[in-house]
Amino acid sequence: MAKPAKQIASTLLNAHQAEIQQMWLERLKADGALQSGRIREGELQTQCHDFLVQLRGALGSGSSDVDSAEFAGVRELLGEMSASRATQGFSPRETAVFVFSLKQPLFDAFQKYGGAETLATLEANWTIGLLLDRLGLFTTEAYQKTRESLIVRQQQEIAELSTPVIKLWDGILALPLIGTLDSQRTQVVMENLLESIVQQNAEMAIIDITGVPTVDTLTAQHLLKTIAAARLMGADCIISGIRPQIAQTIVHLGVELSVVSKATLADAFALALARQGRTVVKRRSEPVAGA
Repeated sequence: MAKPAKQIASTLLNAHQAEIQQMWLERLKADGALQSGRIREGELQTQCHDFLVQLRGALGSGSSDVDSAEFAGVRELLGEMSASRATQGFSPRETAVFVFSLKQPLFDAFQKYGGAETLATLEANWTIGLLLDRLGLFTTEAYQKTRESLIVRQQQEIAELSTPVIKLWDGILALPLIGTLDSQRTQVVMENLLESIVQQNAEMAIIDITGVPTVDTLTAQHLLKTIAAARLMGADCIISGIRPQIAQTIVHLGVELSVVSKATLADAFALALARQGRTVVKRRSEPVAGA
């Protein structure tokens, strides 16, 4: 950025920051920044003030590179704001508009207070516009990174919640699977099952795949890995929930599960009890006295 343009932009912010801030705040409010109720006017006003202070300091240093050390404060402020808004549920547009909506107030201020040097004023306005474009992109990228990290964490939490290990009886565990099995989820399934086998001193583990929509070669391999790991821990496995379509698919793929399978969880549970020398019988009702 040419020196006159830097001087004009820096001087403008120093002399008229309060007026620019008020115009900026009005534009944000007109654009619906407060309609969602996620942010109060006082908090928005504080963010506008802090950003202008940081921007004024960076421009006063003579730099126009948003990646330079002089703009570290600006980047930090925008990064924290973007992360906070991503967590609170703001949209990407709502987050980026915070920066982009500053263009018009600055343009109006340049027109009003730019002075007689029209060319220098236009150059300053153009330069500050490009600078805000870069900062707006930085804001969007920071928002996106936070959203991606949130999604990854939520996926991990959902995977853990969707693979509970249930104690059916002394020494008998059930692992109901719902959804698609991939490598990452298989790791979670395996860890949960092995930990439960150790904690419960289980001898039998029933893996129920009633909620698994399809079983392909990769899914079968993941199941076999889980079964092999459970056997190494001293627990035998039974697979339940084998539907006719899944049975046909497994046969068509030529996959050998090498494990006992049952159509329903109830059948698998009955088999597990039988292997322990137990059985379930219907209790005979006691005769009513005086009948």
